[in-house]
Amino acid sequence: MTDTPPLADGYEISTAPARLDVARVHHWLSTDAYWALGRAREQQESAIAGSLNFGVYGTASGEQVAYARVVTDRATFAWLCDVYVDRSARGKGIGTALVAAVREHLRPYGLKRIMLATHDAHGVYEKIGFRPLDRPDQWMTLSFE
Repeated sequence: MTDTPPLADGYEISTAPARLDVARVHHWLSTDAYWALGRAREQQESAIAGSLNFGVYGTASGEQVAYARVVTDRATFAWLCDVYVDRSARGKGIGTALVAAVREHLRPYGLKRIMLATHDAHGVYEKIGFRPLDRPDQWMTLSFE
């Protein structure tokens, strides 16, 4: 498994729900994330409430600069989703460090797998150890859209 990359100087990761800037997270996702464009604030709040949430914050300012959430039973399975780095903080390795921190946070649970879907960030996730499905023909989805 890959080593956990260091977080850029001046940033820290937290899972403390009280630190989340819910308005900022909603704005990022509903206006700039292809998978969540137009997501309602109430829907985002519900997603946050039912998930394990990770934020990256500037150590000096306390301002949130990145977000990820995990839907999991903490026993067998996890779904990593809504990974987002503010445009002003991109290119500093924050996304890679965030996903690695999520992986390490989940490791003690003994999960069989952590899944995710991405349209354009395969390289980021491959650095952390994610791989394409060995048997995509065995997976199915049910969509209400």
